[in-house]
Amino acid sequence: MKKQRVGSSISRPSVVSRSEFLRVSSAALFAAPLAAAVLRDAVAAEPAWEQRTDKQIRMGIVGGGFGTGFHWHEHPNCIVEAVSDLIPERRTRLMEKYQCAKSYNSLEELVLDPKIDAVAIFTGAPDHPRHTILCMEHGKHVISPCPACMTLEDAAKLKEIKERTGLKYMSSETSYYRWETITMRRLVQENKLGEIVYSEGEYYHPLSPEERQNLWFRDGKPTWRYGFAPMLYPTHSSAFLVGVTRERLVKVSCIGTGRPDEPGLSDNVYKNPFSNSMGIFLTDKGHPFRCNVGWNLHAHGERAQWFGTKGALYSPGSGGQPYRLQVEGETIDALPDYWPMVPPKMRYDSGHGGSHPFLTNEFITALLEDREPAINLYEALAFCVPGIVAHQSALKGGEQLVIPQFDPPGA
Repeated sequence: MKKQRVGSSISRPSVVSRSEFLRVSSAALFAAPLAAAVLRDAVAAEPAWEQRTDKQIRMGIVGGGFGTGFHWHEHPNCIVEAVSDLIPERRTRLMEKYQCAKSYNSLEELVLDPKIDAVAIFTGAPDHPRHTILCMEHGKHVISPCPACMTLEDAAKLKEIKERTGLKYMSSETSYYRWETITMRRLVQENKLGEIVYSEGEYYHPLSPEERQNLWFRDGKPTWRYGFAPMLYPTHSSAFLVGVTRERLVKVSCIGTGRPDEPGLSDNVYKNPFSNSMGIFLTDKGHPFRCNVGWNLHAHGERAQWFGTKGALYSPGSGGQPYRLQVEGETIDALPDYWPMVPPKMRYDSGHGGSHPFLTNEFITALLEDREPAINLYEALAFCVPGIVAHQSALKGGEQLVIPQFDPPGA
């Protein structure tokens, strides 16, 4: 689901450098002094990245598809110790990308390497729980793409092994580090927009016939993406709320759409009849959240809208919607420059709204500092478990269902 669609990317809003932001010196910011002051205060507290240790984290990278899109070899505190993929050409691609001479034929072989501290698991979605558990059983920290799991049973297993081993887990959920999300998270932390009373998150990824063939089949056999249920992949949408306010989604009513004659819907292993799903969730603070995921409609990309009692923020969309921050009767359409937050060699956009360098840096930094990553297992489960229940709601015609929680003890 992570493949970038050529020619349909969302236009990025303009970026204002950190120094310009702090001085409020551009014409655009002078035109909106109140909004500029709000953003200036919200971003000023974040220090720029600096190297504080020479310690190296030795990574194993598994999965030569989406796994080639990150920056492990460019982080000064990281060494790619080994790579793996079941497909030889993908192993070669990983070795070339990360300048690594050591490779293994499988994850099962890689986890036996005593030099590896942590493993980046970029395998198929249904394999994420099993592969995470395998790595942790061998003493490895884990970063894995979304979703963390696709069943409530696997959610419980992941929580158990994380708490039993004490190892670190991080989700590489890209929506968390889109620059609009970073901005909104800071505004919420600084209480600049008042109470966030309603928000919306969307993830749309329609496929052309050629893309379906490439993503849904390999060697003539269906891949895990064939007929995959939209709400089992909700995190690009749900992270826009959970990853900003830290609220938990506790109830959901979801409607799915799809026709039996649509490709992939009549014979998939998931028995999934939906190509699009739209859910209305309720948070533990009583706030509604609309969450959409769709494979067959005329839109593309990930975006969100957040509405507070004192302001609102709109991320850009494929339909031409511009980025806008509205606060105190003013509007501003420029983002701060967040590149100083990551090491110099990593300061370029390699996909998903510039998020990849920030995900890479956060995982490495969390291991160096021996702390939980920002998108730890509990947050990852709070992203994906609501989608599991939402899919069940859609199968029941939109019946409102309660969402179980997998937070740490005493939370």
